[in-house]
This record gives sequence, C-alpha cells and structure tokens, in this order.
Amino acid sequence: MGYAVVLGEALVDLLDAECEGAPVFRQAIGGGPLNVAVAVARLGGRVQFVGSLGDDVLAGRIRAFLGAAGVGLDGAVTAPVPTALAVATHSGAEPEFCFYGEPPSYGLLTADDLDVGLVEGADVLYCGSVVLLCPAVLAAARRAWAAAGALRVFDPNVRPRLLDGPGALAGLRETVAEFAASAHLVKLSAADAKLLYPGEPVEGVAAYLRELGAATVVVTLGPDGAVVAAADGDPVRVPAPKVRAVDATGAGDSVMGALIAELLVDGEPTEPADWHRRVAFALRVAGLVCESPGGATAMPTRAEVLCRFTD
Repeated sequence: MGYAVVLGEALVDLLDAECEGAPVFRQAIGGGPLNVAVAVARLGGRVQFVGSLGDDVLAGRIRAFLGAAGVGLDGAVTAPVPTALAVATHSGAEPEFCFYGEPPSYGLLTADDLDVGLVEGADVLYCGSVVLLCPAVLAAARRAWAAAGALRVFDPNVRPRLLDGPGALAGLRETVAEFAASAHLVKLSAADAKLLYPGEPVEGVAAYLRELGAATVVVTLGPDGAVVAAADGDPVRVPAPKVRAVDATGAGDSVMGALIAELLVDGEPTEPADWHRRVAFALRVAGLVCESPGGATAMPTRAEVLCRFTD
C-alpha cells in the first residue's frame, strides 16, 4: 500500500464544557486536515501530515498526538509562534469556530518549505480547509497540487468567521473552482455548499463542481447521509446509518479520511456504484465518530466500524 499526504492545519480546539456547574473550555487537538490524517491512519492507511506547527508546549502535544496515532511528520515545519486556538461553540447542527492567533501557526508553510519529493511519491494528496485563506500556504498547496503524481482530493471546509466580507468569499469561491477543476474527488458539507453557492440545491452544487472538472463530488448532509455525483450519472443520495449521536465534531473529516483510506487500498473507482459503496462505509465511520465525544480522538479503526455495523 502507498501513502497519502494531507496538507492543511493543525491547532488546538477549545470546546464548550462544564465543570462543577461552571462553564469551562476543554482542550482538544484539532484542525480539519489533522482529523483527516488521523482518520486515515486509524483505518490502516499510511499518511504524512504537511503543515506548519508552532514552537510551544501545545505544538509539542500536537506532534506527540500525531506520532502516537501513526501519522508521519516528515513534511511538517516549525514556526516561531504560539499555537493557534479555535474556540468551538454549538448553536446549531454544526459547531461554530472562532480563531485566535496572529499570525496563525498553521498559516506559515511556504512553497519553499514544501517537500516536493514527499508529495510526488504519494498515492493520494489532500489539500483544503482554512489554510487556503493564508497566502503562503495557498502557494504551497498550489505547488503540491501541480507536483502530485496520483490522486488529488479537495475539501474547502469553510469557516465563515475567517471570511472578511464578500470579497473574501468571492476569492474563496475562485480558489475552490481552481482546485476542483483538476480534483479526482471533492468533498464538502451542505453548510459549505450553502455558503459558497447560496440558493443552489446540493445536487446542483455537486453537478456544478463536476462541470468544472471534478471527477467525483460528495456532499455530506449530516444525519441525512450524502449526495454523490460520480461519472455521468445523476447525483445519488446515500443514507447515513442510525446512530446515538453525542458529538458531531470531526464527522465530516472522518468521511474524507475514510474515502482516502479506501483510495489507498483499492484506487479510484471506475463505476458510480463503487463510489456509493465507499461513501456508505465512510458514513458508517462518521456515525461511529458521532457516538463519541472529541473529534480526532474519536476516529475509529476499521475493526471498530465493522463491529459496530455488522450488517
């Protein structure tokens, strides 16, 4: 089996919690791409995380966590800044994040920092998330995208709090179109689709991204499953399993991680039905993540998924 490269952010989440009746924040290692990398590793895939980390105690914890999870750090660089924080609150179906840290520790990977050989040797390259709003990392991602010799997967993972006005949204929309045009797989959430393309149904968004050039598009719908647009067929809805959800943090990232892990095992599907089967498996992974608190720490092994969903 080959390996995947995940290029993006790692940071520390501060999650709403309660202690002895008082509101507190619980520390958790996070970042969408970090969650993706951990999901790939937990499902048996080889994976390297590429990004910039701070130089403080929190960054040390991130490195230790990734190492213990089996995620390689050959492409990670250290920046002389404190680790960025994301404060997560829940007011709806998905958590809302406010980001702290200037400059953000995750936004300092440059094109010159990029280990091009590591990217060229990968079977799958993931790019996406909030680092796309950081000019230095966007340049590094473009260089990686151009150097990738195999499958390219993309996830915009939009965080509205980081978008400074309509101009920023328009710029992000252009970036999404740029990466989608040559992606083998684009995964986004219904919330991403609503923000990027307001008023469009998710099936329409999936079809539009395919028209731009994406080979396959998956739009996750939370408990309603996902829309899959593959090959030349109409978008198809794949249902999610019924679960006892307690925390949806990292669920969408686990879908991407599961799809990457499947690409590492069996390569790119040639038939839409095979994509539907893989997305159904990925939704089971996400369902299991939702049954445990805590994002990256909730990512399951393949054996745990098969045990939970025996049919």
